[in-house]
Amino acid sequence: MRRTVVIVGVAVAVGLVQGCGDGAAGSSAPSPATGRHLTVSSPAFAEGGTIPRRHTCDGEDVSPPLAFSGLPPATVTLALLVEDPDAPHGTFTHWLLWNAPPDRTSWPAGQVPRGTVQGRNGFQRTGYGGPCPPRGDEPHHYVFTVYAVDRTLHLPSDASPDDLGRALAGHTLASGTLTGRYGR
Repeated sequence: MRRTVVIVGVAVAVGLVQGCGDGAAGSSAPSPATGRHLTVSSPAFAEGGTIPRRHTCDGEDVSPPLAFSGLPPATVTLALLVEDPDAPHGTFTHWLLWNAPPDRTSWPAGQVPRGTVQGRNGFQRTGYGGPCPPRGDEPHHYVFTVYAVDRTLHLPSDASPDDLGRALAGHTLASGTLTGRYGR
């Protein structure tokens, strides 16, 4: 009994110390099989620019508007993964989604197309969780990676970034990134 309490206590302590890291040592994101590149942009911030407060935990915490171009004609669905590689305890997932229709090449702030499945982020919530780095850290980088996929992905709604990465392996036609920064 005492050994069980110690083991459970250690497991809880490790989970609490982990903080803003969801345990991944690096990105779960696969590289596209073909090496094709698509363009990801946002009217809210430029590549390498500061993500506006509205799209962070200090504001409304709504996803930024996004736009995509250069999708291969064979694209069946889109997937997206937003990660903070600067998180204190390893790469932290802020948003993951899949099965977004490729005919919607721009998404307004706070919205995703009908039929899109959103997974559980590192905050243990479904959907978008905006940048929220520890106060006093240098600004963190937030990498928005969009994947053009050659099939519909069959994943549970609580799929992890690793699950998404495995599902994308061998089925990614092209990918592109947009990186923003945010500090507190």
